[in-house]
Amino acid sequence: MNVLFIGGTGIISTACTELAVERGHRVTLLNRSGRAEISGAEAIAADINQPAQVAAALGGRTWDVVVDFLTFTPAQIEERIALFAKRTGQFVFISSASAYQKPLRGHYLITESTPLANPQWDYSRNKIACEERLLAEHRENGFPVTIVRPSLTYGDTVIPLAVNSWRKSYTVVDRMRRGAPVIIPGDGLSLWTITHNTDFAKGLVGLLGQRGALGHAFHITSDEATTWNELYAATAEAAGVSEPKFVHIASDFICACLPEKIGSLLGDKSHSAVFDNTKIKRFVPDYVATTRFRDGIARTLAWFDTDPARRQVDHELDAKYDRLIEAYQRGLDAARLALG
Repeated sequence: MNVLFIGGTGIISTACTELAVERGHRVTLLNRSGRAEISGAEAIAADINQPAQVAAALGGRTWDVVVDFLTFTPAQIEERIALFAKRTGQFVFISSASAYQKPLRGHYLITESTPLANPQWDYSRNKIACEERLLAEHRENGFPVTIVRPSLTYGDTVIPLAVNSWRKSYTVVDRMRRGAPVIIPGDGLSLWTITHNTDFAKGLVGLLGQRGALGHAFHITSDEATTWNELYAATAEAAGVSEPKFVHIASDFICACLPEKIGSLLGDKSHSAVFDNTKIKRFVPDYVATTRFRDGIARTLAWFDTDPARRQVDHELDAKYDRLIEAYQRGLDAARLALG
C-alpha cells in the first residue's frame, strides 16, 4: 500500500512509520526537514502549512492513504481537504481523546459515541471542530475520512505524567532522584489510560486501506487503566527511587497558581479516563496493547539514562513547582492552625 504520513517523526508517528515500513507499505513522509529517519521510508521536504509549496512538492502523486498527524485547527483542515480530496482513497485524521466529554455521565467507560465537549481546552475544541468539518465533507462530498483519537501516548523519549514538562519530561524524574517533592493532582485515585506508541501503531496501521472505516471514528488505547498514584509509583521504581516524596494537590489549586495547566488538567487528566476498545478490535481483530506501563516506563528511563545529554530539566517550571508546593504547605499549615 502507498501511504503518505504528514509528519512521521513525532512520538506517535515515528512508531507508526516504523511499523508501516516493517509490514511492507511504501511510506512517504511529508515534513519540513525532508528527512526520513526510518530506513525504507521516503521523504518529501515541504511545510504542510504552506499549501502552494506542498502542492508543488507533491506534483501529480497520489496515495492509497494519507495520515495527518499535524493538523490542529479548522483553517488547516480546509487546506487539507483542498490538497488531498483527489489524491487519496483514505484520509486519516489524528484527533485526540481529550475531545471526549469529562466527567462522564451515566457510565464510566468511554466509547466512540461518548459526546465530544471540552470547555477547558482550546486544543481539544479545535480538534472537535476539525472532526465536524471532515465529517460534513464526508457526508456532502464523499471525502474519505477516518478519525483516530489517541489518548495520552508515550514512547522512549517521553515521561508521561500529569504534572510535568512535556518538552523536557525528565524534569519530574530529576525531582524524584534528588529527593524533591513531586506533585500528583487530586488524591491520585483517578483512573487514567496511558498507551505506548508501539501499541498505538498496531491499531493505526491495521486501519490503513480499510474502506469500511471511512466515516468512522476510533480511539486506540491500552486496556490498562491505572491510578495516577500507581503511575507515579511505577515511574519512581523505574528511576530507582525507593522512597519518592509525593504531594497531593487539588487540580483547581494547581490551575489557580499555574493557569497554563488548566486545559491539560481540568480539561482532561484530573478526570478518570477508561476506554472501551471494542470498536478498534472489531475492525483490527489482531489489535491488542501488550506494553504494561511499568515495562514501558522502564524502557523510557533506560533511554534517558543511556545518554546524560537526554536528561534535560525545565528549570523555570521546576522552580514554579517548588513555589507551588511551598504555597500549598503554607495554606495547609494555616488551615490546621485555624481549625486545630
